[in-house]
Amino acid sequence: MTAVARKQRDKLAVHDAATPLLAWYDRERRELPWRYPPGVKADPYRVWLSEIMLQQTTVKAVIPFFERFVARWPTVKALAAASEDEVLELWAGLGYYTRARNLHTCARVVASRPKAAFPRTEAELLELPGIGPYTAAAIASIAFGQLASPVDGNIERVVSRLFAVETPLPTAKAELRVLAATLTPASRPGDFAQAMMDLGATTCTPKRPSCLMCPLNRICKATALGIADELPRRAQKPERPVRYGIAFLALREDGSVLLRRRPDRGLLARMIEVPSTDWADDEPDLPSVLQTAPLNADWWQMPGTIVHIFTHFRLELTVMRAVVPVDSQLTFWAEQERCLWIPRRELKTQALPSVMRKIIAHALKEN
Repeated sequence: MTAVARKQRDKLAVHDAATPLLAWYDRERRELPWRYPPGVKADPYRVWLSEIMLQQTTVKAVIPFFERFVARWPTVKALAAASEDEVLELWAGLGYYTRARNLHTCARVVASRPKAAFPRTEAELLELPGIGPYTAAAIASIAFGQLASPVDGNIERVVSRLFAVETPLPTAKAELRVLAATLTPASRPGDFAQAMMDLGATTCTPKRPSCLMCPLNRICKATALGIADELPRRAQKPERPVRYGIAFLALREDGSVLLRRRPDRGLLARMIEVPSTDWADDEPDLPSVLQTAPLNADWWQMPGTIVHIFTHFRLELTVMRAVVPVDSQLTFWAEQERCLWIPRRELKTQALPSVMRKIIAHALKEN
């Protein structure tokens, strides 16, 4: 523990935060489909599933996906028995698809353990696919009552304000984790973690925090200094780079759409896509690109551009469309095994990433 963290800990005892915050949580906690009332043992499967889904995704977006997953696969053994394609199909639209593959792999590892039981400790949980320090701590504390301190974005914000930490993120992350651990009580650590999450989501919000309504306002150093809405400070992010590409939407006369499975590695690995050029730093030369189209056809350019924001870059796609005969032959024979014609009525059943659904909707909006 750093000298700064030790000094702050000495000024703010665990019970100063835990007692009022847990009392607030018992009254005000959010009702979520994966959450259990105080005193009720949590299902580790549901805790794990929710935490994986919540990585880089909002609660509002996750709820319908979570409910569909547990309705279809109510146990980790049931999920493990599913195929990867089935998991990706149900995950489609939630984004960050590596999570879905790791989820499925992890389910199979857990299902192979005695009684298909999840490990209970942070160290053991960290050995599972797709589980990092935050997720391991969250599962250990919420599902098993272990003394662990998960720190997500909401908790970072609460802790930075409680201790008036002015070091900008991401540099402050290590310090905030240490400080958060000093607050976690031995009793009800899982409820405390969820209370901190709820406090950040509903009261100690990024903008205009409701300090007067906060159960911790009497011990919050940022509130006392009048800088709560300025914290946490953040280092300036570099501008997100832009990549460009051209997507080819081929509509066969029988109503089928040409799709292709992406390579086994890389972004959106093994997902279903609309055939497109590589996504490059420079705008493609349209006449040259048309020579590499998947079919020899009368391609015409759809007005407008598809824009999709990935974590590390902004994607801008031009969409070309063609209506082709049923007996049309593909031009890129080397990739023929990765291509498939899907009836329009079945497109909803495909594991299509959000960006591909945007392309299809844009290209077919006049049909």
